[in-house]
Amino acid sequence: MFADIDPALSWQSGSGALGLDAFPAEHHDLAVEGRGVTFTPSLFCDHAVTVVDLELPPRIWYPARGLATVWHTGASAPPAALADLLGRTRARVLALLAEPASTTGLARRLGVSTGTVSQHLGVLHRAGLVTRARHGHQVLYLRSPLGDQLSA
Repeated sequence: MFADIDPALSWQSGSGALGLDAFPAEHHDLAVEGRGVTFTPSLFCDHAVTVVDLELPPRIWYPARGLATVWHTGASAPPAALADLLGRTRARVLALLAEPASTTGLARRLGVSTGTVSQHLGVLHRAGLVTRARHGHQVLYLRSPLGDQLSA
């Protein structure tokens, strides 16, 4: 589990400590000792980091997933033929789903309501153009292979 967050993290099962390789020459073993560990996704780090303070429970900041699209607000125009076939908004939704996205994220990027995006996603999903999968508390959508072919 820890290696999926950052390869520099490891669990030391014998000592009950969380290991963090901060720099090539610096290693920290953070004693958990029943205090728990708080994991915080961050847009402002590119690897796992911590503040080493033995008085505080361990806290790890790690790079948030989906970081590549967080600063993007607009969406490029889909190809005219795709917009003619599906409608402009639905074609834009399909174009944005080259990477996984939630209904809320798509709505923000497109400047439309989440209800509008949800309706378009339902149509695209029933047509087999997008797939969906639960990730924690949200559902992420992604173009299917058929959606990739149609977008190309």
